[in-house]
Amino acid sequence: MVQTFEVATTQTFPLRLLEHGKVRPGKPAFREKHLGIWQSWSWAEVNDEVRALACGLAALGFGRGMHLAIVGDNRPRLYWAMLAAQCLGGVPVPLYQDAPAADMAYVLENADIAYAIVEDQEQVDKLQEVKQWYAGVRHVVFDDERGMRHYHQRELLSFAALQQLGRAYDREHPGFFDAAVAAGAGSDTAIILYTSGTTGKPKGVCQSHAALLAAGRGGVEFDRLGEDEDILSYLPMAWVGDCLFSLAQAMVAGFTVNCPESGDTVMIDMREIGPTCYFAPPRVFENMLTSVMIRMEDAGALKRRMFRHFMAVAKRCGADILDGKAVPARDRLAYGLGRLLVYGPLKNVLGLSRVRVAYTAGAAIGPDLFRFYRSIGVNLKQLYGSTETCAYVCLQPDGNIKFDSVGLPAPGVEVKLAANGEVLVKSPATMSGYYKRPDATAEVIDADGYFHTGDAGLFDAQGHLKIIDRAADVGRMNDGAIFAPNYIENKLKFFPFVKEVVAFGHARDQVCAFVNIDIEAVGNWSERRGIAYAGYTDLAAHEQTYALVRDCIEQVNLELAGEALMAGTQIHRFLVLHKELDPDDDELTRTRKVRRTFIAEKYAALIDALYQGKASQFIEIQVKFEDGRVGVSSADLKIWDSKTFPAIATAAA
Repeated sequence: MVQTFEVATTQTFPLRLLEHGKVRPGKPAFREKHLGIWQSWSWAEVNDEVRALACGLAALGFGRGMHLAIVGDNRPRLYWAMLAAQCLGGVPVPLYQDAPAADMAYVLENADIAYAIVEDQEQVDKLQEVKQWYAGVRHVVFDDERGMRHYHQRELLSFAALQQLGRAYDREHPGFFDAAVAAGAGSDTAIILYTSGTTGKPKGVCQSHAALLAAGRGGVEFDRLGEDEDILSYLPMAWVGDCLFSLAQAMVAGFTVNCPESGDTVMIDMREIGPTCYFAPPRVFENMLTSVMIRMEDAGALKRRMFRHFMAVAKRCGADILDGKAVPARDRLAYGLGRLLVYGPLKNVLGLSRVRVAYTAGAAIGPDLFRFYRSIGVNLKQLYGSTETCAYVCLQPDGNIKFDSVGLPAPGVEVKLAANGEVLVKSPATMSGYYKRPDATAEVIDADGYFHTGDAGLFDAQGHLKIIDRAADVGRMNDGAIFAPNYIENKLKFFPFVKEVVAFGHARDQVCAFVNIDIEAVGNWSERRGIAYAGYTDLAAHEQTYALVRDCIEQVNLELAGEALMAGTQIHRFLVLHKELDPDDDELTRTRKVRRTFIAEKYAALIDALYQGKASQFIEIQVKFEDGRVGVSSADLKIWDSKTFPAIATAAA
């Protein structure tokens, strides 16, 4: 049965902003750490800032239906820029701040951008470079004035100057701002978010105010989020997850959005803020776990023994205690002691002490990683959704969490499976369409209004949805066994030494894999054993590194042997890549999703070597450096075999 709730079609983000300014004027809306000091803005102050900014944009000629590019790290002023554009009936278009100028040019041209508000000199320089591909940007506003002293291009204007211009415009045009906000409707496009472009050029997803607020309201009500929550806003503003939490849910609940000083200080800033609601993709939780394992390897023998003992207790009963299930008194007592000695201090180190609910989405999370956090008392849940659905399809209710599912259909959402197992979704949070791509829109939204997610899934007996993999990635081995690469990869990525994996097996007799090591974890492991190395390429080629990776693979193979559907997909051969897969080399998307087809073409020689039984293979590939230069990377890579196991019969339930 589909749960429903009302969505006011006239509700918009600017109206929500004005409402918060009246209802909770003195409560903190945004915080930012600058030069080591946290600065705060109340809802009333944010209203004033956005009003000045919107009127400044109007003075420059920005108006209804126009698009405003937003580029930079998470900064309060950049969120205000989004709201300012919406106040005028315009549409913000956030771009990934680490994208090179050439990638930016495609989005800027596709979205018809003439106005941009950016964070700092770095982003200004990129927009200057973009001119060789797209010369349509006529106005560029920058927030951070450091380094901008000698820039005199006519299109440049500081954020402070824009607001000063806006306050004068507001005085000269009384009633303009209020009329502009009142003219907005829930059906208006609130934002354009560009997809990660896993299989082709990114597409602009148009989401309306009503759709985003429906997703925000649904999540807020589902997990009872209120105005006293604190969230840490550090994920790319161009990603739908940040749009949902830092914008939609914040504008529904009225809680505080905290922006860290920089990407390098996120963990420190997180411990200072102590968020009550936390959102991160699986790779962030993987990195946290890696840092924990490294610290424990460096700890004394007593601490290591204590950690292992209490983690065994947590694995046995921690998740059940969190879910309020019956647990033997002896286990409950042992867990209480573990909370005092291990779990509490560990959560404090990770900045998770105050977290009431944590979410992960963006990619599948391995069951073992999921179990680890819940076992130490972190109420971690999986979200399932996509850019096209405002990241709002399935949610996991408290007390009914399954490690191998993404939960139940969210309130107001209908989910069903097509004949081929593809997940279909009908929701008030579904996009209006792809910008300038009615053909692509028609391909994914059918005549009945169902969005075709491209994911393959199944429902269990309790109605929980399980995502197997991307429908396009799920294949068959030559013996007919299902091949779900993401499932295998996530199991291996649970190990702190493994950063990325690409598995191959469709239309093959066996599964083989590429592995990227985690340089920090493997480097620490090597140093404690006196193994010298000169850098990533050198460390990746070490015999000891290969042996370490092989041990991880063989543990995964043993687990797969006990799973009826997956026993035939154990990894037979592998190699450790000489370089990290990189978005700048088009091997990963900006959200760090693997571009499988591209990798298969680029590294075809290595794949052939894996399946031809070779012991090594020379490879030479083109790489891009951070400064835009292009070079060549080459290496003679070793290929190792790994042990596989006979299928283990499991007892019938």
